[in-house]
Amino acid sequence: MILHRQLFGKIKDSLINREKIVLIYGPRQAGKTTLSKEVIKSSGLRTLSVNADQLKYIDVLSSRDLNKLQSLVSGYELLFIDEGQRVPEIGINLKILHDEIPDLKILVTGSSSFLLSDRVTEALTGRKVIFTLLPVSVSELKQSFNSFEIDDQLEDRLIYGCYPEVITTLNSTLKEELLIDIATSYIFKDIIEMENIKYPVKIRELLRLLAFQVGSEVSILELCRTTGMNRETVERYLFLLEQSFIIFRLSAFSRNQRNEINKSQKFYFYDNGLRNTLIDNFKPLDYRTDTGVLWENFVISEMIKKKHNNRLLSNYYFWRTYAGAEIDLVVEEGGKLLPYEIKLKKSRKSAPKAWAEVYGTEFYCINRDNYLNFL
Repeated sequence: MILHRQLFGKIKDSLINREKIVLIYGPRQAGKTTLSKEVIKSSGLRTLSVNADQLKYIDVLSSRDLNKLQSLVSGYELLFIDEGQRVPEIGINLKILHDEIPDLKILVTGSSSFLLSDRVTEALTGRKVIFTLLPVSVSELKQSFNSFEIDDQLEDRLIYGCYPEVITTLNSTLKEELLIDIATSYIFKDIIEMENIKYPVKIRELLRLLAFQVGSEVSILELCRTTGMNRETVERYLFLLEQSFIIFRLSAFSRNQRNEINKSQKFYFYDNGLRNTLIDNFKPLDYRTDTGVLWENFVISEMIKKKHNNRLLSNYYFWRTYAGAEIDLVVEEGGKLLPYEIKLKKSRKSAPKAWAEVYGTEFYCINRDNYLNFL
């Protein structure tokens, strides 16, 4: 089964029509290589595909030697580098290729954005266009399934998430095995090995704590106390986990109103299945006490995917007052503030009074009955 990705057309257009190096970031197993191959096939360009794990390519692509680079790509119209973060000096060598062989198209994938971006950002200023590919979104599923089918699969999405291979695997046991493999063989391998993490058990402990606190305000000080790590280490690990597309944070929204909380933060997971893997809970919804948490994480992560797939310039927050009024998600987009309440069942129809008095009465509730209209 082929899952159609929304970024396909945008990536192909950038590759063919823009004189830029195209970079695709995203978590491992999100489908970057598959999508790249589909783009390459449809482009009709004579392509050299390079797996950055192969030493013979690494030597040339890290050489800074124009003659070697020219000999590698001679006769090709497109150079595709998979897992580019594995190549030392990747940024400066891509710069040389771009500047000295301007007719050559270049497409590069990378799973650990903090590694790849550190190496390319400065060297490729003005020479690159970046796409972020996350696990499959509901809007992408709409291209393969009708509304009834998507709705029928909702429990699977809440429990097992949206990694492509998980979606196309029918057996629940195999889904769980895939998610465990993604968590252990890919995610932790990237972070622990490439960043030389001394205490890998601590980063897993930190993730488990966050998994149990989805939708709640998180105290960094409490994370430090529970894990036994200092604040600097906890903040560094959180940064790495965000840059590796495992978690993302929402900050509290405030326009300096005295009654608004303005320094808190919440953490969510890009994928429900990964979150459930960390807490070792794949029970059906009828046997869970965290269905509201699963729903909130699912909807907010889908809104984040929507941002990346449509390349929107949006900011995301939550809002709460000291008196307890709250809004689950506030999207700042195009100069407007869009407040959303996220509840599995129907709930209130109007914005909290404290919000409406300052920011307006526009208000939306995303629930089980209408979520396909928003995602």
